[in-house]
Amino acid sequence: MQGRIIAKQLGRLGIWSNTFERLPNAEAGDLARRIENLGFGALWFPESVGSKEVFAQSALLLTASTRIVVAPGIANIFARDAHAMANGARTLAEAFPGRFVLGLGVSHLPSVATRGGEYRRPLETMARYLDAMDAAPTTLRGAADAPRLLAALGPKMLALAARRSDGAHPYFSPLEHTGAARATVGSEPCLAVEVACVLERDATIARKIARTYTKRYLSLENYTSNLRRIGWPDADLAGEGSDRLVDALVAWGEPSRIAEHLAAHRAAGADHLAVQVLTAAWPAPPLEELRILATALR
Repeated sequence: MQGRIIAKQLGRLGIWSNTFERLPNAEAGDLARRIENLGFGALWFPESVGSKEVFAQSALLLTASTRIVVAPGIANIFARDAHAMANGARTLAEAFPGRFVLGLGVSHLPSVATRGGEYRRPLETMARYLDAMDAAPTTLRGAADAPRLLAALGPKMLALAARRSDGAHPYFSPLEHTGAARATVGSEPCLAVEVACVLERDATIARKIARTYTKRYLSLENYTSNLRRIGWPDADLAGEGSDRLVDALVAWGEPSRIAEHLAAHRAAGADHLAVQVLTAAWPAPPLEELRILATALR
């Protein structure tokens, strides 16, 4: 496994955004170049029902840019068989050396059901899928497997990520989870943590924006189960989340306050932070906020 190498390739900071899937390809490519020029090390984007196909989208973003790493966060294992996943990743890794990292995960029951699939035991399903990926043949001369990170929250999936991949990509998790995740995976795997933020000083406005994010994920069992596991009571998880929970999941305020929150995740063990900037104007690209954040984090 090459977790330390992957951590270096990703850099300290990347951008996680679901804006790319809503933009025409030319505009998505322009946005990728703008983010690259701001100095961020990686672009993360999801694969949801109705979004652009993850390998096609990765190829478009890689072609539009010159150095930034592109990383699906995550490619859904129920969207394609293991051979297709392995060979799609190999193709991009060969075409763009050092610039593609495969994030893959089990997604969620509603998304899998919408695809017509059956959401089965996540840990066992992922382990079998990784077995099949490792066994997938290829006719590409000189092909090497792409680096891969697993979407992981619970200790068993984190342990699987440490054993069978180059690291883990936790999503929708507070600071205390980052320290626990590092303790579980050990020192070698790459820990690439998604962190949401709102560049807004007013608490009422900031939390209103943040709740467009927390409301969605608090309706999904894997996220609420993770929060309960690390000590959050049901009262905080109800609806769109309590103020206390929202503040733990979404950093808000002055850029300096955001920077302090990100530094705390790094101190807790994160190698790379995939920053998701939330705005009231979503899904419009948050370019001004990204410029402000890039300046503050230099």
